[in-house]
Amino acid sequence: MTRGSAAPKPGKPGVRAGRAAGPEQATTRLGRLLKDGAPGGPVLRLLVRWVRRPLLPAVRLWRRNIQLRVVVATLLMSLGVVLLLGFVVIGQVRNGLLDAKERAAQSQAAGGFSAAQEQPSVATGPAGPDGGDANGVTSRSLLNWRSDLVVQLASGGQGAFDVVALSSDSEGAAPSRGARASGGVEPVASIPVALREAVAQSTGTFQTYTRIRYTDGQHSEAGLVIGKRLNDVDGNPYELYYLFPLTQEEDSLSLVKTTIATAGLFVVVLFGAIAWLVVRQVVTPVRMAAGVAERLSAGRLQERMKVTGEDDIARLGEAFNKMAQNLQHKIQQLEDLSRMQRRFVSDVSHELRTPLTTVRMAADVIHEARGDFDPVTARSAELLGDQLDRFESLLGDLLEISRFDAGAAALEAEPIDLRDVVRRVIGGAQPLVEHKGGRILVVGDEQPVIAEADTRRVERVLRNLVVNAVEHGEGRDVVVRLASAGGAVAVAVRDYGVGLKPGEATRVFNRFWRADPARARTTGGTGLGLSIAVEDARLHGGWLQAWGEPGGGSQFRLTLPRTADEPLRGSPIPLEPEDSRRNRERAAAAAKDGGRQAGGPGQGPAGDRSPLAVPPRQARTATADPTALPGNGARVVARGTGPTGQEEPSGQEHSKREDTTRGR
Repeated sequence: MTRGSAAPKPGKPGVRAGRAAGPEQATTRLGRLLKDGAPGGPVLRLLVRWVRRPLLPAVRLWRRNIQLRVVVATLLMSLGVVLLLGFVVIGQVRNGLLDAKERAAQSQAAGGFSAAQEQPSVATGPAGPDGGDANGVTSRSLLNWRSDLVVQLASGGQGAFDVVALSSDSEGAAPSRGARASGGVEPVASIPVALREAVAQSTGTFQTYTRIRYTDGQHSEAGLVIGKRLNDVDGNPYELYYLFPLTQEEDSLSLVKTTIATAGLFVVVLFGAIAWLVVRQVVTPVRMAAGVAERLSAGRLQERMKVTGEDDIARLGEAFNKMAQNLQHKIQQLEDLSRMQRRFVSDVSHELRTPLTTVRMAADVIHEARGDFDPVTARSAELLGDQLDRFESLLGDLLEISRFDAGAAALEAEPIDLRDVVRRVIGGAQPLVEHKGGRILVVGDEQPVIAEADTRRVERVLRNLVVNAVEHGEGRDVVVRLASAGGAVAVAVRDYGVGLKPGEATRVFNRFWRADPARARTTGGTGLGLSIAVEDARLHGGWLQAWGEPGGGSQFRLTLPRTADEPLRGSPIPLEPEDSRRNRERAAAAAKDGGRQAGGPGQGPAGDRSPLAVPPRQARTATADPTALPGNGARVVARGTGPTGQEEPSGQEHSKREDTTRGR
């Protein structure tokens, strides 16, 4: 049986006339929209920010919750599998229903076509003696034979199918050749044009799917149409069609779809619940381990995981507990050892006080009588006094370190003006400045810089920083900068000496650390000054940080809270100074890009000096908050003189250096 296509081809959608934007134009518009300076740029950024703000908690939860990710992934994959299986099953069921319907319809239509083909010969049988035909068929019945044929054929399948008879020609003027249909079917609208053309051109049987429409206002429904061309009583061809509604098949398919959807939803939820339970059994111990690890890191070394069972998770918990126990044991050993060391240092320092006092008294007697000795013995007496001074300083530093280690250091905070502390420190370092050369410049001391701090400890920190800067500044100027902003005050000490290598800015605060251990210490103190200084800063709740570059000097910054026990959120002075090598390169590149010429208004009077030279007395631009530096003038505290009695330039190099190794 040959099949034809009944669905008419849809019309082509209309195309709106107009000039289409090319890809280059679209890209250009998008680029202009995303530019910072474009009118749509800020609007687009605000829109993106407005859209992202409510999504941030969900994104954060998605990133931090592995259980949620696994459950969602399981739900999505199971949903995909259920949809795929649903499409396959529904397709198979639909094809099976349609194949069964086609076979039954073809069998029913074949019988009807055979009966309709025999009907004309019966209607035109031999005439009887009274002038009628042998079967008693009247002329009226000949006129209504097509209606009778449709009724007769449709009576065999009441509600199962309908019959339509159409004339093959377009006129159909004769009453006996008009369109006939059963069941209120609209004959012309229900039969596709393509099917009629196929039936009219051949004597075979054709079929297709269509929408069956009714004249009584009933809704149209899907159906299967089977048609064939036959000859009527007059020998004229006509078209006979069987229309089989697919209502039962649609109901069956809808039931299958509903069942599959319900079962699929149940399966997806079941898979999600299974995934949640399985992942929970794995994630819960991991979360417990994470919580125990956090508590261990906080110092609660007695925390352990709860272990149940003998599975892999239980073995993981046992291994974790063993690791925590070993760590606790090791940390306890280290704490005991550290406690013993601190106690040893404290005891030795205290025990050495008495013999040191006796040795100091004897050394003072020898030192005072050195004029009666020969030159060698007199020199030995002087060296003995110097080394005893150094030993006393070392012993004092060890006692101070032992107080910090034992937690016995107390802070006596009171409101102080850091300008007064800086002046006292600079005044005490003036003899060393005159010996080494150079100057000490103070920046930002025009207005009070008040903070609640321990005067003795802050003065000790600043004295250590200033003395180190002068000793290792190679005769160049030292800049002391003060600033305050918000809830913090800061003092930065900048020198232009040998500087610090990468990585030394953090190690410089270690006890007895030296940049070059191979060289003997000829300058500096005990090697504990910066260690004590950083402990003093921490005792205030502040910071002591270092910056340096090889050959470019260094800067040490002390940041303290303006009020005691107030947390620090920043420093009013940047750690890296504005005259560092990198900042100078950036400034030069910016000046070059901006078309500024050398020697312009933005160049200071130190443009012809050495790159390591500090700016002169003129004002400098502060990189801190403008409120932190009410004024930025520089004040010369001490000026070194050269061998000839003239002032030395701050950028002048000494031909001979005492020690190029920086050890603090």
